[in-house]
This record gives sequence, C-alpha cells and structure tokens, in this order.
Amino acid sequence: MQSHLKRKNKRALLIGVGIVALCIVGVSIIFAQSRFNPIPQIISSQSQSNERLAFPVLDTTQLSTDQQKVIEILKTEYALNPKGTKYSSGVEEPWCADFVSWVFNEAGVPLSNPNSGSWRIPGTYTLREYYESIGKLKLADSGYAPKVGDIMLYDNPSPFGQHTNVIIKSEDGIVTTVGGNEPGGIRIVKHSTPDVAGLIGYGVF
Repeated sequence: MQSHLKRKNKRALLIGVGIVALCIVGVSIIFAQSRFNPIPQIISSQSQSNERLAFPVLDTTQLSTDQQKVIEILKTEYALNPKGTKYSSGVEEPWCADFVSWVFNEAGVPLSNPNSGSWRIPGTYTLREYYESIGKLKLADSGYAPKVGDIMLYDNPSPFGQHTNVIIKSEDGIVTTVGGNEPGGIRIVKHSTPDVAGLIGYGVF
C-alpha cells in the first residue's frame, strides 16, 4: 500500500513539474516575441561593445541640403555625447526615438507625433505609426534601398529590442547608422543589411 502511494505521489510530482516547465516555456516564447520585452536591451547593454568609432568622412556633395543638415547635427551630437535627457525634454526614459525626433527637428524637418502633434515622438512604435501614416514606411523585405537620412526601425529579436537610429551612409550592402540610447550613449554601428536582426524596415527621409 505504501509502495503504491509512493509511486502515485512520484507520478503526480512528475506531472506537476512537467506542467510547470511547459508553462515556463510558453510564457518565455510569448514574452520573447513581445515588443515590451526588456531582456534584449539588458543583454545588449552588457554584451555590445562600447567602442566609439571615429565619425566617418562622408562625401556630402550629392546630398540634399536637408540631408547635409542631418549629417552635421549627428556629427556634432556624436562628438558631444550628452545625456539622453537633452533629447527627451528632460524625461528619464529610453531615448532612441527622442534622439531621432530631436535631430530632425533641429535640421528644420520635424516629425509629427500622430497622437499629440509634437515634433517629439518618444516611442519607436509611435514612430513607426507616423511613417505609416504618411506613406513613408518601407518594410525590410520590400527591396527598398535605404539612403542617407532614412531611419531604421527594429523590434525583437534585435539586440536592442524596439529601437531606431539614423542612416548616415549606405554603400555596397553596408549601412552605417548613428543612434542614441545605445551602449556608450550615442554610437556608430555598421550593419550588413540582409543580416540585421529584428529589422522592421525604414522610415524614408
């Protein structure tokens, strides 16, 4: 009788452990796909290099006046590398979209928050809505060739989760961006465009 009870209890324990394990796996999968998942940003902040590359020498002669303004502002802010609150109107928050909004506003080509009408768009999801609303969102699989002044929009499994940055160079399949709220503050990154994890697409300048 005792032996039977032990076997029964052991079986119940194993079933319980299995159910818990399945629940954990299920929640993990759902959470990993969520745009609110903070884990990629936490991992990125620990694993990504904080190395600050030299701002590249760019031939701007073929760029529009607005593109040239954006490049100059990005170059200046990259050298200054101030706190993110400069771009977020003093609000302590993830500031990559604030940075993009601030740069374009300073260049005289402000964005427009679809919710408030402000030049500042503090969230990448709203930034994506803005570009969709004006017909200037090009999805990653659309075959669109990004250009200087376009922004890149990311979601999981990007190492930054939801994120955005500005393209300063696009040549031979390599896209160079300047972005805020990256390891080290404002950072330059070179991307091989077919391999950019979590790339949603481009906001066209």
